[in-house]
Amino acid sequence: MTYRAPVPDIVFTMRHVAGLDRAVADGVYGDLSTDLAETILEEAGRFANDVIAPLNREGDKHGVVLKDGVVTTAPGWKEAYKGWTEAGWNALPGPVEYGGQGLPTLLNSACVEMWNAASMAFGIGPVLTMGAIEALVQHGSEDLKSRYLEKLVSGEWTATMNLTEPHAGSDLAALRSRAEPAGDGTYRVTGQKIFITYGEHDLTDNIIHLVLARLPDAPAGTRGISLFLVPKFLPDGTRNDVRCHSIEHKLGIHASPTCTMIFGDNGGAVGWLVGEENRGLNCMFTMMNNARLAVGLQGVAIAERAYQQALGYANERKQGRAIGAVEGMSPIAVHPDVQRNLLTMKALTAAARAICYMTAEAIDRAHLEEDPARRKKAHERASLLTPVAKAFSTDIGMEAASIGVQVHGGMGFIEETGAAQHFRDARIAPIYEGTNGIQAIDLVTRKLPLSGGEAVRTQIAAMRATVARLLKESTPAFGMTAPRLRDTIESLDRATSHLLRSLSSNAQGEALAGATPYLRLFALAQGGAALAEMALAANAQAAGGDTDPAHAGRIALCRFFAENIAVGAKGLEETVMSGAGFLQDATLALAS
Repeated sequence: MTYRAPVPDIVFTMRHVAGLDRAVADGVYGDLSTDLAETILEEAGRFANDVIAPLNREGDKHGVVLKDGVVTTAPGWKEAYKGWTEAGWNALPGPVEYGGQGLPTLLNSACVEMWNAASMAFGIGPVLTMGAIEALVQHGSEDLKSRYLEKLVSGEWTATMNLTEPHAGSDLAALRSRAEPAGDGTYRVTGQKIFITYGEHDLTDNIIHLVLARLPDAPAGTRGISLFLVPKFLPDGTRNDVRCHSIEHKLGIHASPTCTMIFGDNGGAVGWLVGEENRGLNCMFTMMNNARLAVGLQGVAIAERAYQQALGYANERKQGRAIGAVEGMSPIAVHPDVQRNLLTMKALTAAARAICYMTAEAIDRAHLEEDPARRKKAHERASLLTPVAKAFSTDIGMEAASIGVQVHGGMGFIEETGAAQHFRDARIAPIYEGTNGIQAIDLVTRKLPLSGGEAVRTQIAAMRATVARLLKESTPAFGMTAPRLRDTIESLDRATSHLLRSLSSNAQGEALAGATPYLRLFALAQGGAALAEMALAANAQAAGGDTDPAHAGRIALCRFFAENIAVGAKGLEETVMSGAGFLQDATLALAS
């Protein structure tokens, strides 16, 4: 089964949870209208469905080939990328002054979900180019901007992010790559980088590498890292001293070339400093934060793709006899346990999508609001939500893909069905762009204390306001949604207070021990509140005479989430509040 972009669900989430209508009304998005946004998304959905999605399975089977230093992508890949750039999709969020369309992060995020659902191996490449564009816009010199941005924005050239080294994964303080001043304003970069997505390929004529390296007199640790732009081909057309040494043999996303890159075999690759000396990590984080939301969207994408395939299979596959059926075998989609599995996949996907889109809208307001105070609040909201969007969404991508295999039964373990590919592809997302454990630590130690805790308190207050509206609903279809979500949010509030107290009393170990369960708890509360907003909007539209059958489904999905998934909040709260006790015995337990 191939993929069909769920444009109606995407648009409904953007309008009624992420705040597209409100942003348009406030003038934040200029002359963009909701109708135009929907038209753009319908076109993006068609391209994802018709061009990218059919390549996904063949790309997985074929992979990429490295021969004589040249990486060749899977059949159809180059043509699809050419069509994609010619249609203007790479330029969608790019700055207008460099040929971009200047459209919102929120709109592009919906497109990123569709590209990655159609094929995660295809969708990850452009994400890095878009991140590099943002890093150059904010930190690049005018010379670098004029030389590289137009071609990056159009997609004529692509970009990479070079952080990881064999001995330095998440701990960038151990980074050893070097950059020596050449005396003419350029640098000679030497070193080895691993896990470089689209580090070498045949889709474009040039590849622009953003590389972290140390200057000769740099201080130790992360304070001594600088960022350099190192092109595959120099401005005069000669080949730079950079090459792909090997292609990683990965569990999934086989059609995405993940490269080991060598800089400086012959004296050093020519590079240009981006931003200030020894401030490279700050520049790179511009790119990484962009990528973290995009990776969260990959989690949503793979969950949606796995759900669609599992639902299609469950409606076709007949086994057993359903309760009340008179004769013959029934589609497994009518059996309660399979229904629970499918609903879990759909509810988690919808909740994660909502959180990612909320993050994107906050990023937009952080850049576009005219009032400085509003920009600050939006920036803090985006900062708070980004680790949740990345970690929760990629966790549920794995969970949904795994459930999808289960729904297929034994056939899910067979590669021909495609269910196994989703599971393999999804597994990398909780790891790259900062492991989910690091996201949880970031959320607890850096984001909760923003403005003395006011940012997270404001977010919790908004969740409570949603529940207050739910409590006024008398529609029987909502069931126990309101009290269940109220309990979830109160668990989040108590856990938040506990962690803020731990941080203020320097009980760092306690805060770190509770970080991962806290992030999940936060996501359950925020995701549940988001689904409630959609259910309330659906109920209001149905009451107004709108006969769209999706409205009843949105209410039912919200109820399922509240009564079957969000109820795990109490256990997570208890783990956050008392789970640090394991630290004193951890060494003994692990050694036994």
